[in-house]
Amino acid sequence: MIPRIGPAETTTRKDAVDQAAGFPSSLAADDILRKLGHKTKARAVRMPPDSVLAPFYVGADLIDAYAIQLPIQADDNIEVLARAGFERQAWWIRALTRVRDVVMATVGVKTSRAVGVAAAAQGPVIGFFPLLSKSAEELVMGADDRHLDFRLAILLRAADAAGDRELVVVTVVHCHNWLGRTYLAVIAPFHRVIVPASLGQVARSITG
Repeated sequence: MIPRIGPAETTTRKDAVDQAAGFPSSLAADDILRKLGHKTKARAVRMPPDSVLAPFYVGADLIDAYAIQLPIQADDNIEVLARAGFERQAWWIRALTRVRDVVMATVGVKTSRAVGVAAAAQGPVIGFFPLLSKSAEELVMGADDRHLDFRLAILLRAADAAGDRELVVVTVVHCHNWLGRTYLAVIAPFHRVIVPASLGQVARSITG
């Protein structure tokens, strides 16, 4: 079966989640970066058909992609860029992660620390995400458990014919049971804020 290419915006099986609002801004430093001439606001994009995650697009409970144009001096090392976005996060992202851990631990979902510690015993991690594969153009993180399977890919690709580059973050989640679907419904609105914010952090780390 040919994998289905999703729309630009996040899609989930919970329509009510799509109406969530009122979360903090993810790009507080946009004004500074605009003065430097960069297109720094992360935007939703179509699912990249050349991602290694493309076979997993079909039937996903959550599937989305965001991109940001990189400053010209950005590193070519995709792992360096990934760590800039997911290891040096804003205080409010760390606070949201702690809230997530406290709430979801009550129903048996592993905390971010537990996931990171377990993953670090097996191999490299970025933030608390296990690093599953890496090439020059794409890096994949993720984990599987009895509730859901989660994958996050980071792609470095050309943005236009002028040679500008962009960083793309692809997320794919497959739920296995009601707990996985409940968790996804709770976390999806935060995900839509955190991923663009993490991309913005990459740009800030380069220009700062």
